[in-house]
Amino acid sequence: ATLLREIKPAYIFEAVHNEKGTIVWLLVPWAQDILVALDSGEIKKEDYKLEQWRLMHIGAQPVPESLIKHWKTYFPDMLYDTNYGLSESTGPGCVHLGVENIHKVGAIGNPGYGWQVRIVDDNDNDVPPGMVGELLVKGNGLMKEYYKNPQKTAEVLKDGWLHTGDLAKTDEDGFIWYVDRKKDLIITGGENIFPIEVEEVLLFNPKVYDAALIGIPDIRLGEIAVAVIDPKPGAGITTEEIEAYCIEKLPKYKRPKIIVFDKVPRNATGKIEKVKLREKYKELKRVR
Repeated sequence: ATLLREIKPAYIFEAVHNEKGTIVWLLVPWAQDILVALDSGEIKKEDYKLEQWRLMHIGAQPVPESLIKHWKTYFPDMLYDTNYGLSESTGPGCVHLGVENIHKVGAIGNPGYGWQVRIVDDNDNDVPPGMVGELLVKGNGLMKEYYKNPQKTAEVLKDGWLHTGDLAKTDEDGFIWYVDRKKDLIITGGENIFPIEVEEVLLFNPKVYDAALIGIPDIRLGEIAVAVIDPKPGAGITTEEIEAYCIEKLPKYKRPKIIVFDKVPRNATGKIEKVKLREKYKELKRVR
């Protein structure tokens, strides 16, 4: 195994070239950076020996379908897999989407070996396929407790099941689809907006590098959705373009009421730091 000292696209390609890497673990922002560098001509695939690179494993956050489709334009034969897990479950592996299930791109997969999964409502009743609920996991890798915090332990561990705080649903084939963090749900005028759904639509826009959707307080609707857009370098995208794009792609209640252009902050594992964004933009008001 080779550990990367840097995460710049050119360095990743050099490492795969020099070390003859066949399987590479990437975070979503790293893959996004590689695609931007390839699109702009900053790096050229043909300058490196990458034929042996057969599998991209990507995770630590939901993987946008748009990213995988874009990736396949450069690496059409490369395999792809992802998984789901938490620190409380000793890392990834609770749910796994194998290479044979590329037709389910966007899903997080099926329960991993030795793991059980449930999706439940607020009363811990199992919900039917297609309905969104909280994801519960149970298996041998589950933590015993939070250190010296019995109250928090009791809140998340019930009858051996870990309440993850993540929302998910199953499809007709039993595959699990991550929906969002329960705490990130936006409720506006009685309608539920799952930010990841809107973020994935925004990421399909060829001028958008990164995007986040957050809820901020609103006297009339309770909350309103704010889209934070990080454009691709030189894209020159405008608020009006984003608004027109959202009108075309999203139902009215899911469209962001405010659009700002800013860098999307992410932590060391690539997750969007929405607490920081909500704090930064909590005083924003709609212009119209």
